[in-house]
Amino acid sequence: METQGPGSCASVGSVGDVVRWAAFSCLLVPVVLVGYGAPVGGAAAAAAGLAAGTAVCRVLLHRSARTAPRAPDPAGDLQAGTHRGRHSRTGTGAHRGGRKADS
Repeated sequence: METQGPGSCASVGSVGDVVRWAAFSCLLVPVVLVGYGAPVGGAAAAAAGLAAGTAVCRVLLHRSARTAPRAPDPAGDLQAGTHRGRHSRTGTGAHRGGRKADS
């Protein structure tokens, strides 16, 4: 079984599946509400709210699928010259607060 990384067809497909189920729910909920005697206006408001929520979730899911971090390359984990961060320098020097020798 091969795993596929972010941005592949599998992850984009799963986002599409989630959006399709949400759209189905947006249609099903008002039908059920009207079927159980809720006013049509209330069912329409529920459908509009679900549609708005679905649209926001769709945008967020697509954005997260596009910007998901890539899997690290196992061959290049520790490359020479890798940036270590602002406070992660090595060595001690006068500029790093080391003791100064008296002359």
